[in-house]
Amino acid sequence: MNDLVLSLSKATKLYAGVPAIEGVDFDLRRGEIHALVGENGAGKSTLTKVMAGVVTLTSGGMTVDGVDVTPRTPLEARNLGIAMVFQENSLVPTMTVAQNLFLGQEKFYNRLRGIYIAAQQFLQSLNFDVTPTATVGGLGAAKKQMVEIARAVLHKAKVIIFDEPTATLTPEEKKYFFDLVKDLKKRGVSIIFISHALEEALLLADRITVLRDGKHVVTDDASRFDRASIVQAMVGRDLSNTLYGARKPTVRPSGKRVLTVQNLKMAPMVKNNSLSVFAGQITGVFGLVGAGRTETFKIVAGVMKRDFFHGGEVILEDKPVRYRVPAPAVQAGIAYVTEDRKVEGFFETASIARNIYLGLLAKFPKGRTWLSRRESTSTGKSWIERLKVRAIGDEAKVVELSGGNQQKVVIAKSLIQDPELIIFDEPTRGVDVGAIVEIHELINSLADKGKAVVVISSYLPEIMALSDRILVCRQGKVVEEFSALEATEEAIMYAAIH
Repeated sequence: MNDLVLSLSKATKLYAGVPAIEGVDFDLRRGEIHALVGENGAGKSTLTKVMAGVVTLTSGGMTVDGVDVTPRTPLEARNLGIAMVFQENSLVPTMTVAQNLFLGQEKFYNRLRGIYIAAQQFLQSLNFDVTPTATVGGLGAAKKQMVEIARAVLHKAKVIIFDEPTATLTPEEKKYFFDLVKDLKKRGVSIIFISHALEEALLLADRITVLRDGKHVVTDDASRFDRASIVQAMVGRDLSNTLYGARKPTVRPSGKRVLTVQNLKMAPMVKNNSLSVFAGQITGVFGLVGAGRTETFKIVAGVMKRDFFHGGEVILEDKPVRYRVPAPAVQAGIAYVTEDRKVEGFFETASIARNIYLGLLAKFPKGRTWLSRRESTSTGKSWIERLKVRAIGDEAKVVELSGGNQQKVVIAKSLIQDPELIIFDEPTRGVDVGAIVEIHELINSLADKGKAVVVISSYLPEIMALSDRILVCRQGKVVEEFSALEATEEAIMYAAIH
């Protein structure tokens, strides 16, 4: 038993009488990597937040090194040697890397030069390529994560919890992150990580714990699992045939041309890009990070501006358009479902119903001078039922929802506008397998109803499973087009790289 660094016994947390986790037993060994998987709403984040002192248990107990503890704040948890790297990083964006590292550990007198030198030496000891004088707000996702990890190691954490650590990382950054985690393990640090990417759990973890509906299902060595057995434990049923199944036997024929993009330019990301989108079809757009996929469709939706001179053309329903803000694009029937739901997708402290209702109000050309609470509640309720948004109540705040349910709210906010062209940007990033199936069914139903649907995704199996035609982007423009009947993952990846 002395190799256990942390354990939870009969852990239960109730919100308004509803259990987020119920009677969960969990233990973490010294120097192990332990993956925590489950559907959205399964209780993964609640369980780890209990360990990190963000949430206190309603009942049950927790021990660290065999001693009963009840951390009531993140500071108390940190003093016990437990640090959590959240999905949305908890750094101060206006401060430098060095200042963030030593935040909360400052001496009475601080010499900034001394802090920078100490930070430089410490970062070099971890082999982290981060400049201590850089402002955190200007760093990319991977480097922010390095700062979070460095801060945890600096605070002598013996347990580090990662919540969706790879959701925003490029393939190269993921490999670097995996190496970091393995290095932390060699130092004797115990790692817990939540991930929807089951391949990562199988590749990286020593043990895997599966939660379902707030309850513990199984814990075992990673070598005893495969993807299918994890999915079955997570959802209680076999999804292997419905999730990223075999090649589509048929594709939908193209309807009328809804969107034409000609020689679109937005330096430095979009370079002479041309493409078409048709009604009644799902057009998949694949490319590596930096290929200009998202930027092209943000220009179409009025979120970004193309170059003013020689910026090319966007033609919607045979009519040239130039949207400088999203509102006229929404009114013209274009919906853009963002890849960054937490920053661009919703008002986190507003209710689910209010968020969805605000999507409807955006459709009115002049806006509305009055808001109807009754209409907000009724429209919100109908969409909550339609998209199976799981929440304690219709008035629950969006910030209280799991990632997959937040994504459903973002989608509902766009679909309530009854658009003709719907652009989904990474629609299932950070979403569990059960919700992925539901979102895929929804996307397919939109194309079946004759809508023009675009799916931008960096996950090839998703592109293959959904698309009728596939556009491959490289260095700011579409370089290849495939029919889904002919495409192979090898051919698509070759076009994206070479």
